[in-house]
Amino acid sequence: MDTLINIFSLLGSLAMFLYGMKIMSEGLEKFAGDRLRSILASMTKNRVMGVLTGILVTTLIQSSSATTVMVVSFVNAGLMNLVQAIGVIMGANIGTTVTAWVISAIGFKVNIAAFAIPLLAFGMPLIFSPKSKRKSIGEFIFGFSFLFMGLSFLQQSANDMNIGEMVANMLAHVSSDSFLTILLFVLVGALVTMLVQASAATMAITLMLFDMNIPGFGFEQAAALAMGQNIGTTITAFMASLTGNTQAKRAALAHMFFNVFGVLIVLIVFYPACDAVSWFVTNVMGAGNNPLFKLSAFHTAFNIFNTLLLIWFVDQIAAFVCKVLPMKTQEEEYRLKYISAGILSTAELSILEAQKEINSFAERCQRMFGFTKELMDIEDEKEFAKLYSRIQKYEQITDRMEIEIADYLHKVSEGRLSDESKYQIQKMMRQIDELESIGDSCFNLGRTLNRKRENGEAAFTPEQSEHIHTMMSLVDRAFEEMVKKVKSNSPRPNIAQSYNIEHEINNYRTQLKNLNVRDVESGKYSYQLGIYYTDMISECEKVGDFIMNVVQAGQSKSNDHDESH
Repeated sequence: MDTLINIFSLLGSLAMFLYGMKIMSEGLEKFAGDRLRSILASMTKNRVMGVLTGILVTTLIQSSSATTVMVVSFVNAGLMNLVQAIGVIMGANIGTTVTAWVISAIGFKVNIAAFAIPLLAFGMPLIFSPKSKRKSIGEFIFGFSFLFMGLSFLQQSANDMNIGEMVANMLAHVSSDSFLTILLFVLVGALVTMLVQASAATMAITLMLFDMNIPGFGFEQAAALAMGQNIGTTITAFMASLTGNTQAKRAALAHMFFNVFGVLIVLIVFYPACDAVSWFVTNVMGAGNNPLFKLSAFHTAFNIFNTLLLIWFVDQIAAFVCKVLPMKTQEEEYRLKYISAGILSTAELSILEAQKEINSFAERCQRMFGFTKELMDIEDEKEFAKLYSRIQKYEQITDRMEIEIADYLHKVSEGRLSDESKYQIQKMMRQIDELESIGDSCFNLGRTLNRKRENGEAAFTPEQSEHIHTMMSLVDRAFEEMVKKVKSNSPRPNIAQSYNIEHEINNYRTQLKNLNVRDVESGKYSYQLGIYYTDMISECEKVGDFIMNVVQAGQSKSNDHDESH
């Protein structure tokens, strides 16, 4: 019974460590918010800046997996190209080594759990603060406390279970001097990290085992485990890319290639590399009395060496992964371009992907309206049928886009969101609903023209055609303003121009309807042709209303919310 309790205590301690890291990482991401996004999006102009950005972001959020998944998401959303992504991934590998240094310095020598519990008292009022920034700081404090409490409990559970003795018994059957043993430890490190999906957790376990002075588990074996963890950590980004586009898969493959290649190179000079690190820690750092520093130094040196070696070949790595994963020649039209069910790096950053998709949705609606304008002037039967069929297909696409983006936003909203992000999701949900209505109205315009043709009705008079084209030109202007506003994603857009155009559309609609009554009464054209004509005018006015709704939905209230507190 005691053994069972000890096993669950060990697993529970690991769970607390992982949960603490997750909460701490999310708290920092939410606190940094737009700054993190802008850092990743703008500070990657060259490979060196990309590496430094990767180091900075990963050091802040303490998770290379979160950074690389974030990068894959950005590549998928078209916010970052492949070369930029590779640089950031290289930096993320270096940034993640900070965790090992922190644990080496204070994790096992000082009872950090004793400080962690009082820290919760400071975090609790912040957690319940109405201000999202303070709440994020509170989450970070809770995450930090849980992380080190989990680490302390993990060490205690390992001692209760005599893990050191168990590992020593297993290693007794393995030759510690054999290079095959080193390869075995690399493999074990990779497999365990793939299962846990957090290299920081497996690094903490490695440091804990190394600190136990287990016979047969020396510096070289621990270093081999650390190298394996670098391979295992690539699985998170790889899984995130599976349902992404080709560019996202390429970024994940580049991450995997980079880490695997680095491990293979270092294995060639493994023993001299270990000796060099030992000498550096003992003679240069003067920290030979703390063996954990040797392992942390090896972990950092490995990633820095790998980056310095491959940073000059970023273009070649990009070319290699492009060759391995060629771009699909033809993508299905209805498929979302920037988001998919599998890409959910973090709730906060996933909003960027959705916004990019809404931009595409707005442009698609504008293009669809352009088809109805073309349909007006087509006389050839086959050409008319072909374009009308395309409008029908676009209407189905807009329906699917609304559902898929809405489903994605629902998944995002299940994450831990700041108040600003909650408002943004509400705004986006309103926008996609109105954009789908625009698609329906554009299809109604095409259907009116198709019914008129099928019923053998006479062509619109030159005056009617001119009026419809003028109305459509006004709607075109409204579309241009809408697309600009949606793309700018400004929290307080200036929508005066959109209001002016909508008033013009409404006034022109009223004017043309009144004129139509007089023209039908005077016998200029048939009553039935007048119905088709007013249907076109009224539907154009509806499109204008829906466009205005999209623009108004873009006015975020998040700033007002913050100011009220």
